[in-house]
Amino acid sequence: MFPDLSAVKAFIFDVDGVLTDGTLLALNSGEQARTFHIHDGYAIRHALKQGYRIAIISGREEEGVRKRLESLDVRDIFLGVDDKMKIFNNYINTYRLDPQHIAYMGDDMPDIEVMRRCGLATCPADAAPDVLAISQYVTSKPGGRGAVRELLEATMKAQKTW
Repeated sequence: MFPDLSAVKAFIFDVDGVLTDGTLLALNSGEQARTFHIHDGYAIRHALKQGYRIAIISGREEEGVRKRLESLDVRDIFLGVDDKMKIFNNYINTYRLDPQHIAYMGDDMPDIEVMRRCGLATCPADAAPDVLAISQYVTSKPGGRGAVRELLEATMKAQKTW
């Protein structure tokens, strides 16, 4: 069953396993490189231009990730987060958002608490079993391979903003 996407006004995404495929390339410099899908990037920029709020909450802190997200005009970027629920609560209070209007996409255990609090819990096709079990929308695509685009496009098409 396809969920009702008409109430979504904001999106929050995890990074590893959602915007990336979860693979880390360990470089000799100590950096850990990731790959992002260009289709996800296009959809993020398009959603922002249409007035949707987009935030990122990730447990890892990497400057390359921040730069990629900033290049897409994402302004609400929270990296190196230990308590995703605390950031989520601060975010909705700062912008006076109703949690029922937020779609959150996560892929693993640190995302579950926020997924239970938001209006639409979503995940990529290859998310952890516990996340799949609580998700109202599971993309047909895996993380880092267009899952974010799929959710954004489906929501915006449902709202006639795509």
